[in-house]
Amino acid sequence: MDASATGISVPQVPGVVTAEQLTASAQSIAALQLPSGMIEWFPGGHADPWNHVEAAMALATCGLVDEAESAYQWLIDLQRQDGSWHNYYLAEGIEDSKLDTNCVAYFATGMWHHFLCTGSRVFVEKAWPTVDAAVEFVLEMQTKRGEIIWAKHTDGSPWSYALLTGSSSISHSLRCAIDLAEALGHERPHWIEARDRLVHTIAHVPEAFEPKDRWAMDWYYPVLAGAISGDDGAKRMSDGWDTFVMEGKGVRCVSDRPWVTAAETSECVMACLAVGMDDEALDLFRWAQRLRDDDGAYFTGLVFPELVHFPADERSAYTAAAVILAADALEGTSPTSSLFTKHG
Repeated sequence: MDASATGISVPQVPGVVTAEQLTASAQSIAALQLPSGMIEWFPGGHADPWNHVEAAMALATCGLVDEAESAYQWLIDLQRQDGSWHNYYLAEGIEDSKLDTNCVAYFATGMWHHFLCTGSRVFVEKAWPTVDAAVEFVLEMQTKRGEIIWAKHTDGSPWSYALLTGSSSISHSLRCAIDLAEALGHERPHWIEARDRLVHTIAHVPEAFEPKDRWAMDWYYPVLAGAISGDDGAKRMSDGWDTFVMEGKGVRCVSDRPWVTAAETSECVMACLAVGMDDEALDLFRWAQRLRDDDGAYFTGLVFPELVHFPADERSAYTAAAVILAADALEGTSPTSSLFTKHG
């Protein structure tokens, strides 16, 4: 199903990318989708629930609703009895069996996005039990202090620490789950209480999280997720700018390597928009287009000054997805465009 049949308006960023170009990017994601609905990172690669959901959101944003729902159905069918999914899947089975709370929570973000994008309750009502079970699994991993432990082994033993990026993303997924519950007429007051504790911990208790200061996502994700906002969010973005942004190039994956990725750059676009750094957001988005290939797919990363793609010639579904979601946020007119940028 294409955008014209769904009534969805494909985003564009004037002077940077057209709606037709972003449709081609969505089609590059759809080309990686297997008959099961699973979306591989790249041909023959694996899939993880978080990046899989991001790809599904991008498909729906560009009007490929059938493909998006096939992707979500793959997760619905695979959900474990405890509400979780494994970390990595291959076409023929499980690659990494651990249970990552951030990956599990992100299904709720996808379902709220799908509801906003399509305006239809039909699919999300069908998926509601999956959302409900996933959120309950995640909240079982919340400590009394408020952070959420990163992962659990399949034998039930938890990992020993929480991650700032993961918990930040979970805080946003909980907000989406709460909004979806309200829209569908379900009361989940304990979800609201759990999210409030989590956001407080993210904003005020940095020692709750395993130090990952060299990673760009630990810099911008609390802002992208809305856990740190307003003046505090703007200060956080400003304070980390020179560490993680290569002017004219994009956002480094890690602070000590000259490796720019289109996905981190695109996510940082949305974090900037969330705190009113609109000019910086547009600059970042322009720079990310250096990684666009002729058919609309996006290379994962680029090393400077050699201008070598890293991983070598990898074009990943999640990278194209992040670019599409950033374009939607920049255009700012669709029902989904404020999902990552307005956190009232």
